Amino acid sequence: MPPVAALPAIPPPARRGRPRKMESERDEGNRRQALMAEAARLFRAKGFDGTSTRDIAAAAGMQSGSPFYFFQSKQALLHAVMQEGMARAEASQAAALKALGARAPAQERLRTLARHHFEVLLGPGSDFIPVMLFEWRSLDAAQQQEVRALKDAYEAAWMPVLRALHRAGRLKARPEVARLFIFGALNWSVQWFSDRGQLSLDELTAQALLLFTGQA
Repeated sequence: MPPVAALPAIPPPARRGRPRKMESERDEGNRRQALMAEAARLFRAKGFDGTSTRDIAAAAGMQSGSPFYFFQSKQALLHAVMQEGMARAEASQAAALKALGARAPAQERLRTLARHHFEVLLGPGSDFIPVMLFEWRSLDAAQQQEVRALKDAYEAAWMPVLRALHRAGRLKARPEVARLFIFGALNWSVQWFSDRGQLSLDELTAQALLLFTGQA
């Protein structure tokens, strides 16, 4: 009887979803995040012009030329810091609203939005958005347009709440104008607020709501 030919080996099924990142890719991602975090901290403390790429690399524990492996220039790094800050802020804001629930009253939604925004501006790891506020003019026109689109998406989540409060008579100003005044007031807190002062972020939120709607 002739020998039976061996059947060809069946390859394992292809893995679905994204392929796992190689260790080197994860390490590069971590190093890029570390560079952005240190850049944000230094840009906020010393300003864009007062911070060198050597300063950033040293703060991140890297060689002086390492930032240019990840970013073409210091301006590109600044742009990435602002993009990262706005992306994080929009994601955490959406999560805060989702946790609150769609049926929450407008005043409670405004409280959640304001408290979240103070956390973004003044809480731990809050260097990214203040850098955007301070160093906006250091971007070129195309970079400004990209960051502005992210900022507009973040602020758009406030408009249904402001319109609801306006319809209820709790917000006297036109919603689209009120948004500008509200963000101007909240963002200015980075100039004067101190975590060693008398107000906590919760108390600061209550004071802001009293100013905007007359109700904490």
